[in-house]
Amino acid sequence: MEEIIKVLLVDDHEMVRMGLAAYLSTEPNIEVVGEASNGEEGIRLAEQFKPDVILMDLVMAGMDGIEATRRIRKAQPESKVIVLTSFIDDEKVYPVIEAGAFSYLLKTSRAPEIVQAIQQAYRGQAVFESQITDKIMTRMRGEHLELPHLQCTPREMDVLKLIGEGKSNQDIADELFIGIKTVKTHVSNVLSKLGVDDRTQAAIYAYKHGICK
Repeated sequence: MEEIIKVLLVDDHEMVRMGLAAYLSTEPNIEVVGEASNGEEGIRLAEQFKPDVILMDLVMAGMDGIEATRRIRKAQPESKVIVLTSFIDDEKVYPVIEAGAFSYLLKTSRAPEIVQAIQQAYRGQAVFESQITDKIMTRMRGEHLELPHLQCTPREMDVLKLIGEGKSNQDIADELFIGIKTVKTHVSNVLSKLGVDDRTQAAIYAYKHGICK
C-alpha cells in the first residue's frame, strides 16, 4: 500500500490555498492536513500535524515564510519545506535556503509539477526552478574561483554523483557496497570541500557541473 504524504499549506491568499487543496485532494497518496494564512499559524499547525511536506509562501502579513521556515526546520527537521512563491530576488532566495528550505518553486509552476515536487521531497529529492539554480550557482562560482570538486577523491566523486541523483545515505551505501558510517564520512567531506551547507546545495552543484545527469 502506498504511503500517504501529509502536506501543510501556508499561504495568505485563500484562493491559492483552496486551489492547491482541491487539486492535491485528487492525488491518492497526498493528504492536505492543514491550511495556514501566515507564518505563526503555519508553525502552530506544523507542530500539531507533523506534516511530511510544507508548501510555504514567502511574503505574508506578520511573520514571513523565511522566519517560519527557520523555526519549523529547527523544531521539526524531518519536515521538508517547499517554497512556493512569486519572488526570485536575492533578498528572498538566499535567506530562505539558508533557513532550511528544501525546494524552491514559483507560482507559475503547473499543478502536476507541484505534485511531483511534493513526491520528490518526500523521497529526499530537491527541486529548484532553473532561475533559482542559476542564482545559487552564480554565487557559488563567485565564492569559489577554482572548481572545488577537483579536491574530492574518486570515492567522494562517486558519492557526490549519487547525491546529485537524489540518493539517500542508505541508497549510496547499497550501491557502493560500503557501510553507512563510511557514507556519512564521505558526505561530510564532500560538503566541506564544495563549501556548501547541505545535500541540496551539493546536488545542485553536481547537476550544474555535469557530475550527474
